[in-house]
Amino acid sequence: MLAPFALFSGDSRGRKHPEPNDPYRTNYQRDRDRIIHSTAFRRLEYKTQVFVYHEGDYYRTRLTHSMEVSQIARSVANALGLNEHFVEALSLAHDLGHPPFGHAGGTVLHARMAGHGGFEHNVHGLRIVDLMERRYAGFEGLNLTYELREAILKHGPTGPAAESNEFPRKPAPLLETTVVDLADSTAYHHHDMDDGLRSGILTLKSLAEGSSLVGRCLTEARGSCPEGDRRQLRMLTINLVIKRSILDLIETSGERLRESSISSSEEARGVAGLIAYSDDMAAWHRELHRYLFQNFYRHHRVTRMMDKAGRLLGALFDAYTERPELLPPEFQRWAERWGVQRAVCDYIAGMTDRYAEQDYQKLFDPTVRA
Repeated sequence: MLAPFALFSGDSRGRKHPEPNDPYRTNYQRDRDRIIHSTAFRRLEYKTQVFVYHEGDYYRTRLTHSMEVSQIARSVANALGLNEHFVEALSLAHDLGHPPFGHAGGTVLHARMAGHGGFEHNVHGLRIVDLMERRYAGFEGLNLTYELREAILKHGPTGPAAESNEFPRKPAPLLETTVVDLADSTAYHHHDMDDGLRSGILTLKSLAEGSSLVGRCLTEARGSCPEGDRRQLRMLTINLVIKRSILDLIETSGERLRESSISSSEEARGVAGLIAYSDDMAAWHRELHRYLFQNFYRHHRVTRMMDKAGRLLGALFDAYTERPELLPPEFQRWAERWGVQRAVCDYIAGMTDRYAEQDYQKLFDPTVRA
């Protein structure tokens, strides 16, 4: 049922450590299942999207974000005849490498790792699935397929993986990878608007004034919403934003794929821009992103919390690198293999928000038991 240009499981380049095929699941279904059962995936429940976990139970986390990305990406892949199992696996894995406290945590770790290979969450995500997950006796990591490992890393890696010849650059990533990339931005634009409105930082009026897409959807929502029902109007407007975005992505990509006459997944990698929004929708998304960046991500409530989080992680990093004997025994052994800085970075990047807070108290508060 897949289109000729889709990624076929039978064409996979396989795994680093050969394994017999599963009689009932494809290669990418197995990848998905291994990700779902991984420790790193469970930890996403308590990792920041925008709001730190203790600010409220209704706000998105890295876990719920990944699930929303999966829903969008699967819908698009199914409509275009692409490999739905692969996009589900990648959607659930794409944020495994994020440290606690979102991008603030990544900024701190990258600065502390200057001269030691840096830190980039996609590169670290590949490190997790290749080395740090320990679920099998015969090898380190999850032994995922080559294609999924490449997609986790994405195009243009930084740090040590940038010098690797394992994933040579091509004009375009897999079609399925691009679907997940666009589903990622669609999902966070959608849910960040919702969280911003719920928090009171944003208003529907200001959003409509700052975003042409939201303004159009608000006008449409008013036509079918009971007058005075603000909650219903907000939800209907947000739903229309994501609905219009997904339909545009499917219709624009479908037309480009038909016109291209691409006949294989590998051939599609030689042509950029096959999976894309229309020019109008792409411009509207850029406008919406600018608005959210200026009015939500940089809001003082958000930046103050991220500033505190950055100082907390910086203090943890400095304490552990100065005295590696404070690390848990398994990471002391990890330091012997990878060096103190990388071991400390790996340890902190794997923390959830609340574990980082608790670890900070254990290190610096004499009234808290170590």
